[in-house]
Amino acid sequence: MIDFGDFYRLIAKGSLSHWLETLPAQLAAWQKESLHGQFKQWFNVVDYLPTIKPERLDLLHSVTAEMVSAEKTAELSAGQIQGITNHLRTLMPWRKGPFDLYGIHINTEWRSDWKWERVIPHISSLAGRTVLDVGCGSGYHMWRMIGAGAHLAVGIDPTQLFLCQFEAVRKLLGGDQRAHLLPLGIEQLPELKAFDTVFSMGVLYHRRSPIDHLFQLKNQLVSGGELVLETIVIDGDAQQVLVPGDRYAQMRNVYFIPSAAALVNWLEKCGFIDIRIVDSCQTTTEEQHKTDWMDKESLADFLDPNDHHKTIEGYPAPIRAVIVAKKP
Repeated sequence: MIDFGDFYRLIAKGSLSHWLETLPAQLAAWQKESLHGQFKQWFNVVDYLPTIKPERLDLLHSVTAEMVSAEKTAELSAGQIQGITNHLRTLMPWRKGPFDLYGIHINTEWRSDWKWERVIPHISSLAGRTVLDVGCGSGYHMWRMIGAGAHLAVGIDPTQLFLCQFEAVRKLLGGDQRAHLLPLGIEQLPELKAFDTVFSMGVLYHRRSPIDHLFQLKNQLVSGGELVLETIVIDGDAQQVLVPGDRYAQMRNVYFIPSAAALVNWLEKCGFIDIRIVDSCQTTTEEQHKTDWMDKESLADFLDPNDHHKTIEGYPAPIRAVIVAKKP
């Protein structure tokens, strides 16, 4: 089973120590009761993978691990690389990335690096910060947060496949302990008030109560902490909110899509200050697409084939905005 002991020890003496009053019991209950039918198979894949210490690790510009000397490269035979590739393919579909691991290019559904490049110029420096990534998926952005100088990146995502993908990548990055993924939803967190920066990217439109979600994010921040919110928006004024029917872009769990201006109003009502819309762009089929590591339907299948400005249901196609705000 996944051992969270290293994380418990890591936070025992810091600003997150009070989380230990509830977290171990939550994760023990998860281990006992909530495991997906394929979790054992996925976890076995993680177990089989070797822990490899890269000679070169780039988390600032990408998530890339490699050997650079001929002697070290020779230690990873073609057969070993093929075996690692086969194990990683067992963990498909890979959605957030890409990852480059000893010549293995995990070409994920999302070009998450493009999103990161849109976000990072507009936020406070992450150097030395304790960071929370809500809905972190496979953990790609957490590694980029570490590359940008974060002291500790904590991700939460209840999807068990993503946990196994994260742990697989961690082993291939040498067992790096600066990032940790916990299989929890934001609603399971107490009011920690301990994170310098909180990221919520691609989550808000999946929440039945978006205002509650914004308050939950605020409750994790220290006073003066920064929220980085990335979500789907629509064009319109401060009163415009789309409430889709059964599906939006074939997704069933999409509840509210505000305009960026309406989202600013929501953040103000939740007590955030210094609210800025720093980026807005339509999602393209180059940024979200099928690959040989994610061979299921993707954005091209969810858009009107005759007009990519509309979803297949006739709604406005996804525009993703980045909003930065602070907790007083």
